[in-house]
Amino acid sequence: MTQLLLFNAINGLIIGAFYVLMALGLSLILNLSGVINFAHGGFLVLGGYLAYALTPYVGFWGALLIAPLLTAGVGFVVERLMVRRVYGRDPLYGLLLTFGLAFILEDGTRSIWGAQGLPVSIPAVLARPLSSDFFFITGYRLFMVGTVAAAVFLLFALLRYTRVGIRIRAGTLDLDTVSALGINVRGLRSLNFAAGIFLAGLSGVLAGGQLGLEPTMGTGLLMPGFVAIIVGGVGSLPGTLLGGLLIGLASGVTAVFFPSASEAVIYILMAVVLMVRPHGLLGEEGLLT
Repeated sequence: MTQLLLFNAINGLIIGAFYVLMALGLSLILNLSGVINFAHGGFLVLGGYLAYALTPYVGFWGALLIAPLLTAGVGFVVERLMVRRVYGRDPLYGLLLTFGLAFILEDGTRSIWGAQGLPVSIPAVLARPLSSDFFFITGYRLFMVGTVAAAVFLLFALLRYTRVGIRIRAGTLDLDTVSALGINVRGLRSLNFAAGIFLAGLSGVLAGGQLGLEPTMGTGLLMPGFVAIIVGGVGSLPGTLLGGLLIGLASGVTAVFFPSASEAVIYILMAVVLMVRPHGLLGEEGLLT
């Protein structure tokens, strides 16, 4: 029982890492642009399939670097051509636009790569378990956790110590004042949107190596991403990080005792948190703190 509990807890934390990357990207876009990006899961899928297409030419490591950047580039173009047109309007416009984009991305990947699931090759050295006792802890799982930790650290450092990051944080508090100071708000929003999509593309590459690829995989990770934002507190990136790990761990541990409730528990947890702290666990810290 102890080994089973440990297995599910670690597996839950790994899934929680995917939730963290998804939720941080969603939160970045929501905080600055005010758009609830329902197409985020579609961009995750796009990142995974781009990595699959690139791997025969540049290898796994090259695909890991290039695919998220290409996905961010697609997001940058999408923001420039479509998403920026709904800024400042009723949030329903953004919901409908990104909801439609989600279907376009999903059907596009299905048309190009097929509806059947595809395996993603990972380096043999990462596929080995660390020991016979902890056979479920492979090098790839540790690599995923390390990559997520590095991405989160770099994101927080970018927002805290770089000029662009400081402008993004200021824009979430008062975009009109930022614009009045002569900062190109439209360009800032585009870069911020691309950064959020980069995180989705990165999570797609990592998820593909662990779970395989299928056109609908983004849907299963999208809603927990939103739950992570709500549990942690809308507007708080540290809260989003905590929320993603917490719901992943809760789902993994619940699967040991009540397997049928492993997905429902994240929504139960959200309801409990909202009853106790309506602003989320760290929501009172404010935007991007």
